[in-house]
Amino acid sequence: MKLGLIAMSGVRAHNQELTRLGLTLPGFVERNKTIASLPSLGLLTLAGLTPDSIEMEYLDVEDIKHIDGLPGEFDAVAISSFSAQIKEAYELADRYRTVGTSVILGGLHITACPDEALQHADCVVIGEGEPVWPQVMHDLQQGNLKSRYDARGNTFDLAQAPMPRFDLLDHGRYNRITVQTARGCPFDCEFCAASIRLSPKYRVKPVHKVIAEIRQIKSAWHKPFIEFADDNSFVNKRHSKALLRELAKENVRWFTESDLTIAQDNELLSLMRDSGCAQVLIGFESPSPQGLHGLEQKSDWKAKQYEQYLTAIEHIQSYGISVNGCFVLGLDGTSSESFLGVRDFVDQSGLHEVQVTVQTAFPNTPLYKRLQQSGRLLEEQAWELCTLFDVNFVPDGMSVEELERDFRWLVSELYSDTATQRRKSHFFQQLRAARRNKDHAPAHACYG
Repeated sequence: MKLGLIAMSGVRAHNQELTRLGLTLPGFVERNKTIASLPSLGLLTLAGLTPDSIEMEYLDVEDIKHIDGLPGEFDAVAISSFSAQIKEAYELADRYRTVGTSVILGGLHITACPDEALQHADCVVIGEGEPVWPQVMHDLQQGNLKSRYDARGNTFDLAQAPMPRFDLLDHGRYNRITVQTARGCPFDCEFCAASIRLSPKYRVKPVHKVIAEIRQIKSAWHKPFIEFADDNSFVNKRHSKALLRELAKENVRWFTESDLTIAQDNELLSLMRDSGCAQVLIGFESPSPQGLHGLEQKSDWKAKQYEQYLTAIEHIQSYGISVNGCFVLGLDGTSSESFLGVRDFVDQSGLHEVQVTVQTAFPNTPLYKRLQQSGRLLEEQAWELCTLFDVNFVPDGMSVEELERDFRWLVSELYSDTATQRRKSHFFQQLRAARRNKDHAPAHACYG
């Protein structure tokens, strides 16, 4: 039996003016290209749980419109997709089913919309894949595939995580490789469509397993760049420090996403720097407290951090660690003034890099449900607009047209050659100062 592992990887903005701007503002599209070039760690992990009796092939599919027929011949396929490309994934699934290939769908979107997905699949996996995947493979081989495998309520222990099948990848295709050190997040942001929607419990992977995966990657890639596929790294500071001490021995460069609490721990920052941290992405979301209130639903945590924004950025970057600040436009409680606020905050803060997105109502998130109930969705199930750059809802402080127009203006401001060079120059001044400071001197060059 041959199983195809197919990752849909061609997410594109539908806003044509934004796409045109992207052609002349490479800084804006740089991270999108990086995301697109990342392999599907979920599929590779499930491959690690697949018996040797099943032959496997991993494929990335960017745009099925340019594919005549099918990208490969398989007895069964497991397809992974972002919400923005799920309709193309469904079309591809329908093509496979037409020729008798069994189709398995899973992931965040499928967990949010299993009944929708079942119209295009023989089987859907709901929740985390690892707890049920061995049974899915057993039933597939026996010709007894069930329509639903529901892992919700069965939290997977990352101590049992398999080695992802990195060997299935075309090594020349990818510029970054993903490794997961933790799953979940202690916070519950209204718009978040990450792994908290699969399983809310925060867990860490044992240090020795993370290091084993990195060594496996190093055996196949020369000087690999690692992207930690965590929603929020370093929540468990004790685990994080133990991991970073071991990671410092591996001589790799890496990127991750975290929250603002890392700025409060000098030992952690030193370990991040000395273990090869090139950059950390932090979700600031809004340059004003008005946009932050209510975003984090457990304790309004995001709003409580606002006063620390500027000092935290300066402190983290004083260690030579680049901060990529993420901002969300169109948040409730904000107006058109928020766009100017983001631009001014970025200039004032000295952020090395910045990422701006449009608030997006992803399926089955608290945000989607709230906007649906209040009649503020532009179109229900318009998943192709879930790109983070297209508008799929009616803002409360501006019109849809104003949000689209001002977002284009902000993109032009932030990613112009002048603005980009100014941010880089400021950061490299900090970097030189950090290198001169004996207390902050890096153990090895880890900056890019």
